[in-house]
Amino acid sequence: KVPVLTLFFFQHALNSGIRRYHVAPVLCQRAKVAMSHFEPNEHINYEKLEKNINIVRKRLDRPLTLSEKIVYGHLDDPAKQEIERGKTYLRLRPDRVAMQDATAQMAMLQFISSGLPKVAVPSTIHCDHLIEAQLGGEKDLRRAKDINQEVYNFLATAGAKYGVGFWKPGSGIIHQIILENYSYPGVMLIGTDSHTPNGGGLGGICIGVGGADAVDVMAGIPWELKCPKVIGVKLTGKLSGWSSPKDVILKVAGILTVKGGTGAIIEYHGPGVDSISCTGMATICNMGAEIGATTSVFPYNARMKKYLGKTGRADIAALADEFQQHLVPDSGCQYDQVIEINLSELKPHINGPFTPDLAHPVSDIGAVAEKEGWPVDIRVGLIGSCTNSSYEDMGRSAAVAKQALAHGLKCKSKFTITPGSEQIRATIERDGYAQVLRDVGGLVLANACGPCIGQWDRKDIKKGEKNTIVTSYNRNFTGRNDANPETHAFVTSPEIVTALSIAGTLKFNPETDYLTGADGKKFKLEAPDADELPKLEFDPGQDTYQYPPKDGSGQHVDVSPTSQRLQLLEPFDKWDGKDLEDMLILIKVKGKCTTDHISAAGPWLKFRGHLDNISNNLLIGAINIENGKANSVRNALTQEFGPVPDTARYYKKMGVKWAVIGDENYGEGSSREHAALEPRHLGGRVIITKSFARIHETNLKKQGLLPLTFADPADYNKIHPVDKLSIVGLADFAPGKPLKCIIKHPNGSQETIMLNHTFNESQIEWFQAGSALNRMKELQQKSS
Repeated sequence: KVPVLTLFFFQHALNSGIRRYHVAPVLCQRAKVAMSHFEPNEHINYEKLEKNINIVRKRLDRPLTLSEKIVYGHLDDPAKQEIERGKTYLRLRPDRVAMQDATAQMAMLQFISSGLPKVAVPSTIHCDHLIEAQLGGEKDLRRAKDINQEVYNFLATAGAKYGVGFWKPGSGIIHQIILENYSYPGVMLIGTDSHTPNGGGLGGICIGVGGADAVDVMAGIPWELKCPKVIGVKLTGKLSGWSSPKDVILKVAGILTVKGGTGAIIEYHGPGVDSISCTGMATICNMGAEIGATTSVFPYNARMKKYLGKTGRADIAALADEFQQHLVPDSGCQYDQVIEINLSELKPHINGPFTPDLAHPVSDIGAVAEKEGWPVDIRVGLIGSCTNSSYEDMGRSAAVAKQALAHGLKCKSKFTITPGSEQIRATIERDGYAQVLRDVGGLVLANACGPCIGQWDRKDIKKGEKNTIVTSYNRNFTGRNDANPETHAFVTSPEIVTALSIAGTLKFNPETDYLTGADGKKFKLEAPDADELPKLEFDPGQDTYQYPPKDGSGQHVDVSPTSQRLQLLEPFDKWDGKDLEDMLILIKVKGKCTTDHISAAGPWLKFRGHLDNISNNLLIGAINIENGKANSVRNALTQEFGPVPDTARYYKKMGVKWAVIGDENYGEGSSREHAALEPRHLGGRVIITKSFARIHETNLKKQGLLPLTFADPADYNKIHPVDKLSIVGLADFAPGKPLKCIIKHPNGSQETIMLNHTFNESQIEWFQAGSALNRMKELQQKSS
């Protein structure tokens, strides 16, 4: 049944003689009442995409990859835009914005500061990050609504005032909601979460960004992105047995490492693509964030068409069929790098611990763990998350669980299940999967991120206790899931998690090993088989969406000046026109420094809307090279060691500017712009590293900081925590022109090194204005 609004706009398009089709993802999310999420100005404009692609193809005179078609199809000025992969900055016009509740707080606070009356593109807020896993779905949800009432009220009222759709707590994880409702072949969507690329499973270019980038798009300003390179992953053969879509990205992560995709879009192609379900393709794209990729994408095919139809969007699929030539790569297109994977030979993988690119075949992990001294007994198995919570994922896990139950077995490890959305939860309850997973020993958690992002009130171990967990999540950095640095977290597919949880040990290989049933007889688990989509229609469950009113101008947005959760923003100071002289070094970081190290999640999530309070977690997880400790740095003014945030606050109080020295791929992980806001708020001016993760580097620029890299990476060793640094030549700061750094040692000697940067002209203006938001206001004042 097609909603009345859908028929109206489709008929209007036909009558107008054009192929611009106004739609409203989700067209039928509330199938029982045929309700449409129509929002003003929402449209799928394949005609414009086609026009832009043709302009660019004529200019470049070569075949285009799918990534290029979608990205260049969204250029602000396709006729004049300079295009060179890996070098030029593109000015783009994304179709929509999505924000999860933790990042939406700061994004909406920044949008409020802009003074604009309403967002310029369709935008949504999704409440998924602030729900802590503790007792189970319903109880945890009630507790979260009570604890976070102030924040949820702020987001709901801000959404209503500024025209932003609001998905209430319990709706589900942002990326699953986007896949079910908003992603479509050819869309360009930006989201304030690093796993936004999940939408590439439905043929969209979906990119994780910081909140300041989202504000640009919501303000109607062209969004900047360095023209991405394109890495092609050619898939041949066919998935079968215990191998799953998750194993594709686990294998790719092992090949490319956590920074191998930086500055590139990963584009999957080849005959093997058709053997993967749409939600399986989303799993692969989702975890592309772990290799630093800008995003990942699959070409439009029958599996996507099937998923669109099942989620009430058959009309979008019909339109995509008409424009299919623009939703697949051109024959003969060239990739910057090509990786080939034969799916028929791909074995189940498990990656970790402590990093998502340490890849092992499941068959080897037991022996490797024993050799390395990792605990082989599994304390907890966790399935779900934005990466693996589809109907198919739950079905395959339930298929494994049924076999164990048939032989009288339950999980030896604790076992949790996180549905990806209210629609998935309701459907797996109806179809019996949830009960099977409970019967085998599982606890069904709320439709939220939960333990995947550290929202886990874990009681079965003490902090510092060495233990192993296995998850179907995407990220397994030290302490991420439970704040315990001794938790060895491994990432694999939901069905492998289920099998290992039943066995209780990493030494179990479900492809070859036997279990002993309650009757004492040995049996082997058969490879799971499950429907990729329900035979019946999806059960939408409870209606959890708040539509933005047509006119929200009368809506009041309340931020109490005494609130400990929310704080209106004050503009950062402008550059004073001088060089940065004699800066102190707050910390020289040793080794990996993710956004979790720079701005921890878990209990700190409650302060995401209060910049001063959350700044108390600045770099508390980073290892100080001077003493090998976390959250212990020397105060250069007092010579006493103390916490990093306290030291930064002391420097700020004394009017002293400071810098951070980092290692490789600094800022990898979540899109967390608080990791850029906090150092700026506490007086930081420069971050110097061997290399940066893409999102974090942009976030730093947006907040008026200088992210710089050593021209010679060996110069990292020349700087000591007790040195002072001067950045000179800022009066001539220009794109492509290195900056000079003078290192002043305590003994009076000096060294000069060169630092590179990736600033373009407009980004230099951000620095000079003090932030991108300051620059936006300057331009508004000039235009008025």
